[in-house]
Amino acid sequence: MLHEMKLRPVYFDLIQAGEKTIEIRLNDEKRQEIKIGDMIRFQKEPELQETLDAEVIGLLRYKKFEDMYNDLPHKTMGFEGKTTEEMVNITYEFYTPEREQNYGALGIKIRI
Repeated sequence: MLHEMKLRPVYFDLIQAGEKTIEIRLNDEKRQEIKIGDMIRFQKEPELQETLDAEVIGLLRYKKFEDMYNDLPHKTMGFEGKTTEEMVNITYEFYTPEREQNYGALGIKIRI
């Protein structure tokens, strides 16, 4: 199955360079459909013209983003040099703590 996801340019570029190998998302209904072996087409914001396809090679489920950030190397998620607190604050720009509590966090291990 092919899934489409939009990405800010900094994260798109890190995936393209092979530095970011785990995409962070809320584990909502849409993400719960993702399976190992599926493909994700990332679209670079804001124009969405540049795309990048990656294979899903692993799914990492956590109750909270903080738990994930404490468990995995920050560089693999595109957060090299950031503290866990900084990473959580960045994530809350996209998702509310209430939604995190309802759905949990998902780390999608990818390979270009």
